[in-house]
Amino acid sequence: MANRPARAATEAVVTRVEQLTPHMIRVVLGGEALGRIEAGAFTDHYVKALFPQPGVDYPEPFDMGAIRETLPREQWPAVRTYTVRKWLPEIPEMWVDFVVHGDEGIAGPWAAAAKPGDVFRFMGPGGAYAPSPDAAWHLLAGDESALPAIAAALEGMPAGRPVRAFLEVESADEEQKLEYPADAEVTWLHRGTRPVGEALIEAVRGYEFPAGPVHAFVHGEASFVKDLRRYLKVELGIPMDQLSISGYWRRGLNEDGWQSSKREWNQQVEQEQDR
Repeated sequence: MANRPARAATEAVVTRVEQLTPHMIRVVLGGEALGRIEAGAFTDHYVKALFPQPGVDYPEPFDMGAIRETLPREQWPAVRTYTVRKWLPEIPEMWVDFVVHGDEGIAGPWAAAAKPGDVFRFMGPGGAYAPSPDAAWHLLAGDESALPAIAAALEGMPAGRPVRAFLEVESADEEQKLEYPADAEVTWLHRGTRPVGEALIEAVRGYEFPAGPVHAFVHGEASFVKDLRRYLKVELGIPMDQLSISGYWRRGLNEDGWQSSKREWNQQVEQEQDR
């Protein structure tokens, strides 16, 4: 196996846990190691959370390069991607919000059982989007998976720029209290038993866009993102440099399955829509 570059994980510590809604839990992280990371340039910063496999002894320091060199793949930690809801470098403190559906998955159950003092290892953060001060107005649209990034974007909006945000959640119980500028208009969409993203597609397609160049952030389940990408880029002709648009997940796949097929999915979408 070819040598892989060292990828030492950051080791944070859980300082508190908050139940935001019936299916959303916030895990607040602290610890000395957070003072050594760089974040704050983007509102969609994300981390690659590392969840060790039960019963496996890992090398110290916890380094993904060394782990991949010395252990079989089935013993590698599970990797799950989560947006940084808030970064407070002066403390330092990081908020990470988890969607929890009972015992389903890996990260959700971990968050549901998390308590102060628990270790949380991650790589990153990465990121690519921040609201542009040059746009005439801003469009934000997403499901629960995009809610942390959209909430961070609302807090980081340039002064005096109109904002239109559409947030789809399961029900009214899943709405959160958000902070945003007075000229921002936020609409909560309750999907109930409808497919994820159907209400978002209707809302964005039914909205009369204001004049001037938009900067749009559209993320969440891949199928509705594909539809809205076509609408914004192909039907409305909005340039890609004004769009941050990507699938965070895909129905029927866990993150491992989605990440392994995401490149091919994106290439297919681009070929279909760029003809």
